[in-house]
Amino acid sequence: MKGKKKAVYLPEEIYHKIEQRVADTEFDSVDEYIAFVLTEVLKENGEEDHPAYSKEDEEEVKKRLRALGYLD
Repeated sequence: MKGKKKAVYLPEEIYHKIEQRVADTEFDSVDEYIAFVLTEVLKENGEEDHPAYSKEDEEEVKKRLRALGYLD
């Protein structure tokens, strides 16, 4: 993801659960996973003004999720 970044603080318990979930995916970090999930939520709610990922980034993430069986 490109551009400036801001810190977000999560309860430790949630962070550890996300770490476990990331271990079962091809995401490189908790940050990458959280950014993807929040971007998808914003898209669903029609609140995203501009994509957080380039088209190439989005296709790579979709490819990873398909390989893991999360997408058809």
